[in-house]
Amino acid sequence: MPDAAPFVPPGQIKYIIFGCGTTGYNIILELAKENEHVVVVDRDEQRVRSLRDQKYDAYARDIKAPDMLVGLPEPEVAFVMTGDAEANLAAVSAIRKRYPTAQVIARAIDPVSGNKLTAAGAEFVLYPQEVVAKAAIHQVRKQHVSRISQRLFKLLAGWEGTLGIITHQNPDPDAIASAMALAAIAKHANPKNLITRIFYEGNIGHQENRTFVNLLDIKMEHLTIETLAKCNYLALVDTPAPGANNDVPQGTKVHIIIDHHRDGEHVSGSGTFTDIRPGVGATASILTQYLQELDIPVDKRVATALLYGIRADTKDFKRNTTPQDLNYAGFLLPLTDTDLLDKIMSPSLSQETIDVLGKAISNRQLVSGYLFSNVGYVMNRDSLPQAADLLITLEGVNTVLVYGITDTAIVVSARNRDIRLHIGNALAEAFGDIGDAGGHPNMAAATLPLHYFGRVEQKADLLNIAIAPILQKFKTLVGLENEGKKNGA
Repeated sequence: MPDAAPFVPPGQIKYIIFGCGTTGYNIILELAKENEHVVVVDRDEQRVRSLRDQKYDAYARDIKAPDMLVGLPEPEVAFVMTGDAEANLAAVSAIRKRYPTAQVIARAIDPVSGNKLTAAGAEFVLYPQEVVAKAAIHQVRKQHVSRISQRLFKLLAGWEGTLGIITHQNPDPDAIASAMALAAIAKHANPKNLITRIFYEGNIGHQENRTFVNLLDIKMEHLTIETLAKCNYLALVDTPAPGANNDVPQGTKVHIIIDHHRDGEHVSGSGTFTDIRPGVGATASILTQYLQELDIPVDKRVATALLYGIRADTKDFKRNTTPQDLNYAGFLLPLTDTDLLDKIMSPSLSQETIDVLGKAISNRQLVSGYLFSNVGYVMNRDSLPQAADLLITLEGVNTVLVYGITDTAIVVSARNRDIRLHIGNALAEAFGDIGDAGGHPNMAAATLPLHYFGRVEQKADLLNIAIAPILQKFKTLVGLENEGKKNGA
């Protein structure tokens, strides 16, 4: 085959593409956008002439031939992209033998040819059909998010009155930040006719959460039947439906639900804007994506809240984190107030939290890797998850249940690192019929209302009486009913 081509200086070049069919040509076009110098090798003389007419350095070579590399510069990266499995295998072997430090990316026809290419030295094997499928899914999802973002914006733009944004009980940073972001979107969509109010139930007890709310000057109100009645529209964030970890009566018309938990027992009403994505690490990630898609300016307070919400719900990106969560965090980071973020993350511990941690350590009971600890009466229920976080780090402990009692409920906080157990499902099955319970595979909580015992003064005594049969349901479920107790750890 004729091999005349524009002069390529000897030595090393960044890219050589072997095989210029559809896949190879698309790679050339992408590299050309970056003004990269590319050498192309193909066995089709007419295609080579066409490439030369487009000012590419192209060579007509039989890619299977032993002397295929003679006269070519050494590539940093070699793309082997023909549709011939044998030719690709021969090219990979030749490149790897002659240029052992080159990075080789090869096209596979099927898994068998892919395995052969890997064995021959290809560092990355490309299946074009998978690339097309992933690209198609990516575009579909991108378009879907764009559409639902626009739908939310138009919905808010058309309302008049008051939008009540409701978080789950005892809201965490993810829920609070999501409520702030939804309020910001509503303000941008409808600044004249729509007022937003953020409501919560329970307490904001964790010292980091209190610092978070105080430093960011977040305006939140306790939810009551009276305030609920004053809202023309209702939104739930970080909670999937009325009555699901919130005190909104089941059957109440809710106009917006945005969450990253799925609750099969609670179904939203018709006409509700619903965006529930269990695969996302935090509801704050979903709201961040709305802000991006809608091109809404994000002020420092909202950006700081959203970034902290994502970090808190993913345990500093170590739990249930997706690439999307990382992308949204990267978008938010330059927009945040880093000094405020440092202050939020370095709060002082309250005296009660120290006391609860001490009780949790002193009262622990270990049974076959399951640690149970009774901390008695607590005013700040957020101290329980802090105690559970501490105890799960103990040697020999796989699962932790810390439980206490407030004025209105028995509360349980659980942590788990046994991959055989989904602790959220276990708590839901054990306690779901007597209260609110559920969560993730490695962390969960339960709230068991006292109902008839709310006025009992000696709450700690009541807990000691009531907890045994309650815990027995969980122990039976996980197979501990016949295990002996071991104190200490």
